[in-house]
Amino acid sequence: MSKLFIKNMVCNRCIMVVQNEMNKLGLEIKNIKLGEVTLENEPTFNERDALQEALVPLGFQVIDDKKSRIIEQIKNIIIDLVHYQNNEAKTNLSDILSEKLNHDYNYLSNLFSEVETTTIEKYFIAQRVEKVKELLVYDELSLSEIAYRLNYSSVSYLSNQFKKVTGLTPSHFKQIREDKRKPLDKV
Repeated sequence: MSKLFIKNMVCNRCIMVVQNEMNKLGLEIKNIKLGEVTLENEPTFNERDALQEALVPLGFQVIDDKKSRIIEQIKNIIIDLVHYQNNEAKTNLSDILSEKLNHDYNYLSNLFSEVETTTIEKYFIAQRVEKVKELLVYDELSLSEIAYRLNYSSVSYLSNQFKKVTGLTPSHFKQIREDKRKPLDKV
């Protein structure tokens, strides 16, 4: 068995694209998830090279160095937590990351900040705000339901954080989005 870490796998479509490319190359996948593929066998140098060649034009990349792998894992855990788990975790982000990656949070935080020029916390906030935008556009949940779903302590805290990141209140953002939509008969 062999594990490969793939940069920029952020959604289920990414998983399908990477899986498709690996299948074309005849690589036997045992398991695939955001940023990580477990293969039945260790790929040969030529197979790794061919995989890299196939993935790069699609916006992906096999990660070889340990630091880049850890950073990509941090990003994937946060993306999964915010976008796919409805942020159900009631524990601190630092505890989740430390537990899943078997590293001290200070090490993870320093490494992330050093390479990404932002903090884990700011990256997490940015992901949450993107999720809030998505949920506002869908227009199926109230702001208090969105705050609850994303584990915000209050609607005002969500609104303040949203405005700090986007420069807009959630209601202004929603209004702008609605103004840009054309009625079906005008399309």
